[in-house]
Amino acid sequence: MKLLKKLLLVSGVIALATGCSSDPAPVETPAPSNVDNSINNNTIANAESAPSNDVAEPATNVEPIKLTFWHSMGGAGGTALEQLVADYNASQNEIIVTAQYQGTYDDAVNKLKSSAISNSGPDIMQLYDIGTRWMIDSGYAVAIEDLINQAGYDLSQIDPSVLGYYTVNDKLYGMPFNTSTPILYYNKDAFAEAGLTEADVPTTFEEILEVSEILTKKNGNEIERYGFAMHVYGWFFEQFLVKQDLFYANNGNGRAAHATAVEFDENGGGVAILQGWKDLYDSGFVGSFGREWATTRDAFTSGRTAMTLGSTASLGDIELAATFDVGTGYFPKVHADDPGGVSIGGAAMWIMNKDAQTEQAAWKFTEYMISPEVQAEWAKATGYFPVSLGAYELATMQDHLEQYPAFQTAIDQLRDSNGSTGALLAVFSEARATIEENIEKVLNNTLTPEEAVSDAAKVINNAIERYNLANGIE
Repeated sequence: MKLLKKLLLVSGVIALATGCSSDPAPVETPAPSNVDNSINNNTIANAESAPSNDVAEPATNVEPIKLTFWHSMGGAGGTALEQLVADYNASQNEIIVTAQYQGTYDDAVNKLKSSAISNSGPDIMQLYDIGTRWMIDSGYAVAIEDLINQAGYDLSQIDPSVLGYYTVNDKLYGMPFNTSTPILYYNKDAFAEAGLTEADVPTTFEEILEVSEILTKKNGNEIERYGFAMHVYGWFFEQFLVKQDLFYANNGNGRAAHATAVEFDENGGGVAILQGWKDLYDSGFVGSFGREWATTRDAFTSGRTAMTLGSTASLGDIELAATFDVGTGYFPKVHADDPGGVSIGGAAMWIMNKDAQTEQAAWKFTEYMISPEVQAEWAKATGYFPVSLGAYELATMQDHLEQYPAFQTAIDQLRDSNGSTGALLAVFSEARATIEENIEKVLNNTLTPEEAVSDAAKVINNAIERYNLANGIE
């Protein structure tokens, strides 16, 4: 009997608050929800080593194979995704894919767990990056590299910069699909008005403060325009750790083995981030508009702040909404000598643990979705990176980059990141919400940076301990 049919949900439920990873529609800032993070104890030991099924015998049934694809793309991204699925169905007659929107990624995870008992879940699932550790542990999905090897697919066609996050113990588990990184956005008109040029785009916290003072506009005691603002977001905290080349969690950032505790409270990285963040905010030249990306994005596009941080996937929406020329820069460092890059966000395609014929059909669909032509269209429609290297060779993609030169910054930053990858943590949703809560307490002078880091570490470590205990991880 297939592994998926054997899975039972353990009775101990770890309730997780929200936090996702990419940006347009529901990808990076979905509405809060709870995630049941428990899995069957017996799946952990075998999940990473179990190969996919043997190659199926040639099908004799002329009826097309029907696949269900769960996704979490709303808005324009959802419309683009539905069109890609329709195009795939029209391109051949062997497989019919039905795309089904499941709400936020957290919503989709809970629905997957509920469907596991009756084996009524999807055949393919789009899952956010921070769900990687949990999905591997659960055994719900096969390692996509097994299917890639069966098919003889050349993985070198995929940008190696995006493969690292989903590669665990030298095996690729999920196929990157909608991929993004954070970048700095700035108002070129405001820069010119203040006598600043592209050379003045800040690259560190210290430079952000210096440039923000120049860009800030006051009317008496009222701030008409802040120099800079960033929303309170756990993803940024993680990226600032990556910039410092410091681990979020122990055991090699949860990649050498399951994380048993965080490290940001001991390596100095967490305090450096929160102290720097507070110094920016306390200057009076930097605004804070809360946790919601849409609020800070609107403040930027309406001219209430001259600079902000956001996902590369937001570039299209920002350029459409802004009444000024938009520039982009690398995601800033905490310190000038920080050696790290950035880690990708977004989501991957996961193929569920089903029969061999279904898995192979799911791979054929996935292969189509990561083809150069499809990835070029996806990038143009959404602002996500093409994961296919061949997409960049196509005239349509080159024309797009010429039309939106600001997107080139994001590509260059990704290539310059030297394979930086973020942490693997099964309780990342709760961890992000905890970090955000403590950032707010620091900005509100409720806690010092040291106290906030210590408190956050305790909460996250407790969540890790509960998860590991419930799932037999030592």
